[in-house]
Parts: sequence; structure tokens; C-alpha cells
Amino acid sequence: MATTEVNWEDQQHICAFGRFNTRLHEVNAELRAKSKMAEDLEEASNELIITDDDAVQYSVGETFVAVDNDTAETMLEKAADETREEVAKLEKERDELKSAMAELKTKLYGKFGNSINLEED
Repeated sequence: MATTEVNWEDQQHICAFGRFNTRLHEVNAELRAKSKMAEDLEEASNELIITDDDAVQYSVGETFVAVDNDTAETMLEKAADETREEVAKLEKERDELKSAMAELKTKLYGKFGNSINLEED
């Protein structure tokens, strides 16, 4: 079996693929966390709607403050909007990473064939 020489450009592509793959895992973890936060905010918003209390305890950092329901609802909506924006930004980054990785896979498999493994097992 003939071996294919790995030149500097190939090595750069391999390293870039590794960096993209690492970042993809980070983005996926962040997406899971942000999605969970979005669910929690939605649940809190639903609980706020059915509560009979005039004021609720709202978490700010490591402390809770008493706020009226309207203020809490506004704060929840703002937090939910910010979370949705962050999720959208992360999804865009994930798609860009996948696209870049697919392009690198095509180049690297085109040159090295089965001599290189870029798949996760």
C-alpha cells in the first residue's frame, strides 16, 4: 500500500479540523445548557401566570429579591429573549463549524482516503 506524504498544508487542515471538532463539542454543550435554561424560563413564566401571590422571589445572582409579578414577568421575558438570541447564535456557529468540517473532510479524504479517520466513534 502506497503512503501519501503529509505536507504542511495537509497538517494545517488536520489541525483546523481538530480545532473545529473541539469547538463543535463546546458549542453543543452550550446549546444543551441554553436550551435547558430556555425551558426553565418558560416553566417559570407559566408558574408566574398561575400564582396567586402579588410578589415573587426572583433570583439575581446568588440572592433572591422580592418583585411584583409584572416586574418578574418582564424580567423573565427579557431573560428568555436573551437566551433565544444566544441559542440562535450558537446554532449558527454550529452550522458554520459543521460546514467547515465537511469541506475539510472532503479535502482530507480526497487525498488520504482510508488512511485518515475523521469520524467520531
